[in-house]
Amino acid sequence: MTEWTKRFSLAGRRALVTGATKGIGFETCRVLADAGADIAAVGRDAAGLAEVKGQVEALGRRCVPIAADLATVEGPRAAARQALEAFGTIDILVNNAGVTSIKSIIDTPVDDWEWLNNVNLRAPFLLAQALVPKMIEQRMGKVINISSQSGVAALDDHAAYSASKGGLNMLTKAMTVEWARHNVQSNSICPTVILTPMGEMVWGDPAKGGPMKAKIPAGRFGRTTEVADLILFLASSASDMICGQVILLDGGFTAQ
Repeated sequence: MTEWTKRFSLAGRRALVTGATKGIGFETCRVLADAGADIAAVGRDAAGLAEVKGQVEALGRRCVPIAADLATVEGPRAAARQALEAFGTIDILVNNAGVTSIKSIIDTPVDDWEWLNNVNLRAPFLLAQALVPKMIEQRMGKVINISSQSGVAALDDHAAYSASKGGLNMLTKAMTVEWARHNVQSNSICPTVILTPMGEMVWGDPAKGGPMKAKIPAGRFGRTTEVADLILFLASSASDMICGQVILLDGGFTAQ
C-alpha cells in the first residue's frame, strides 16, 4: 500500500452509520466497508438491514445490523450500546438519518417540529454523547453529521427541517470546540438535493424539482456516491486538520 492510499484507508476502523438502509446511508456503508471499515448499520427496516449486511460482508468486512427508532431518547442510546458491545469502540460516527415535513411555518404542527428535531438533531447529540468518550480515550475519532443546504439557506416550506439542520451545523461546531483537542474531528456535510427516497418524495415531481435544479449552477442534483465519497475523506486520516466545518456539497447553489 502506498503512502497516499494509507492516508485514505479505513483498515481496522469501526464505523456506525445511521439511516443505513437506503440512500446516502446505504451507499456510505458500502464505501466505508470498501475502504476497510467494519460497520454498525442502524436503521428501522429489517429487510434493508439484511441487505446492507450482505453488501458489507461481500466486501469482506464485518457488519452488525442494529434496529433502532431514533425519534426516541432510548433508541440512539440502545444503538450505541449495541455497537460498543459488538466492536468495543466506534472510531467513526456518521449521523446520516434524517426526516422531513414539507409545511409552511404557520401550518407546521408541534408534533412535526418535535419529530424532526428528535431525529435530525437530538439523535446525533445522543449518539455522540454515548460514543465519543471512547474516541477521546483512544485519542482518535471522527464525527460526521449529514446536514443539508437548507440548514444554511432557507427554503419555502422547510422551516422545521431547516431549523433542525441549522442546529446540527452549530452542534458540529460545538463538538469541535470541545473535542478537537482530543484528536476527534467533527464536521458537517450539507448536500443539495440527492434523489434518495426522501429526495424523490420532495423533489421527484418535475414541476417542483425542475425549478430547484435550475437554481443549481452545476445543472443537476447530487448523487449518493458523491456524498459517501466526501464522508470517506472526512473519515480518513487525510482530513485530520479539517474540523468544525460546514461543507456545502451543493453544486454551487449557495454561491449565488
